[in-house]
Amino acid sequence: MYVKQLQLSRFRNYENLNIEFGNNVNVLVGDNAQGKTNILESIYYCSLGKSHRTSRDKELIKWNGKDAYISLFVCKQRLNKKIDIKIFKEGKKGVNVNSIKISKISDLIGIFNVVMFSPEDLNIIKGSPSSRRKFLDIELCKLNKRYYYNLAQYKKVLSERNAFLKRIRKANDMLEVYDLQLSKFGALIIQERVKYINMLNREGNIIHNNITSQKENIKFDYMSSVKNLNNIEEALFYLIKSHRKTDIEKNNTSIGPHRDDFSVRINGVDARNYGSQGQQRTSVLTIKFASLHIVKELTGEFPVLLLDDVLSELDTRRQKYILNSIKNVQTIITCSGMNNIEKYLDKNAIVYEVNGGNINKIM
Repeated sequence: MYVKQLQLSRFRNYENLNIEFGNNVNVLVGDNAQGKTNILESIYYCSLGKSHRTSRDKELIKWNGKDAYISLFVCKQRLNKKIDIKIFKEGKKGVNVNSIKISKISDLIGIFNVVMFSPEDLNIIKGSPSSRRKFLDIELCKLNKRYYYNLAQYKKVLSERNAFLKRIRKANDMLEVYDLQLSKFGALIIQERVKYINMLNREGNIIHNNITSQKENIKFDYMSSVKNLNNIEEALFYLIKSHRKTDIEKNNTSIGPHRDDFSVRINGVDARNYGSQGQQRTSVLTIKFASLHIVKELTGEFPVLLLDDVLSELDTRRQKYILNSIKNVQTIITCSGMNNIEKYLDKNAIVYEVNGGNINKIM
């Protein structure tokens, strides 16, 4: 899978852009605030129907514009896809795939897969549990439409239960109905998350060993209030039920996958609290490249890899690992300069200079 062509109109700082990418390594080089990340953002948007930088679509529209337009031509093993998205200032958007309008964003997800690696991804290690849950949910939604549906249903029931908790003083039959639904969808979510963590462990250990020259082992553990993973739904139901009194007092649901987390350990030590900056960055690198291989395993094709200004954050050894590991993956890299990476680029690499929304091929 690779992006062949991208067209933008009134997207961020681009009035009009038409760029063709090679199916190997593509480098976007230029100073900060010139529009390099905006290109990656538009590609990411075509994968998930949302930005990785903002939840407000109208921020994607160029200043004083009424709408924005993205057109992406994707080459795949079986059937090429042309994704057209129009974003309107009032917050709506229209999506067509191969000229066929799709009514639900869930129908877009999975058509075109990307793995994005940006400096903000350090929050997967250093940030709150919500950052790690968000990572799991995004990766699983890309790979499993059923997971997307179960997650949406869970969030709906959770919202309704929390609203109901604010109106009651003691448990009643209606709360029982909410708890049964919450445990049903919650169990399905936990089940898939645990499977993904197991895949991360399998792929991640190999990758992390290679990056660290066999000096470090990495381990991921899913952390849930549910301990009985053989019968998650029943266990989750009784846990939720046992916390009803507390939930009514606090007007909030205290148990469920919306509270879960996963830990990252390096040589048995918690990377979040005790890992060095270098170890934390390497852990994120491991997670992203493991995700790359998981997508390949489950879909049959590598996703497009987007590297947003991360090479400058890594030492030479880690830079070398990345650039030597992307031979069979279309990769689009943003960076401020070519120092230290030019020697790792082969003759098929394409380099663009980005300057104030203008792009010129220089190599």
